[in-house]
Amino acid sequence: QVRLVESGGGLVQAGGSLRLSCAASGGTISTYDIGWFRQAPGKERQFVAAINWIGRNTYDVDSVKGRFTISRDNAKNTVYLQLNSLKPEDTAAYYCAARRPTTIIPTQTTNWGSWGQGTQVTVSS
Repeated sequence: QVRLVESGGGLVQAGGSLRLSCAASGGTISTYDIGWFRQAPGKERQFVAAINWIGRNTYDVDSVKGRFTISRDNAKNTVYLQLNSLKPEDTAAYYCAARRPTTIIPTQTTNWGSWGQGTQVTVSS
C-alpha cells in the first residue's frame, strides 16, 4: 500500500503563500487519485482538491475560489498543493490521501484509503 508524507506547512501572514508536498513511497503516485483535505480544530476533515491518475484536477470551489492549485511531479513521485492569498480561515492541518482510481473523485473521507500524517498551516491576520 502506498505511503504518504506531507510537508511544507508553517506559519504565514494573511495574503501569503505556501506550497505543500505529498511524497509517496511504496507505489507510483500517478496510478492513484490523490486528494488534499484539511481539518480545523473542532471541525470535520473536509475536501480541498484532488488530482486523478490521468492528471485531471478537482477543487472545492467554495473554499478554494481559485487560490489553491494542485499539481503532480511524476519524476519525484510527489503531489503539490500551492496555497496563495491565504486567509486566517485557511488555518488547519492539511492531509493528503490516496485511492485507487475511479471515474468520479469522491469528497467524503471514508472513500480514501491511505492517509499521511498531516502538515499544519497557520495563517495570522
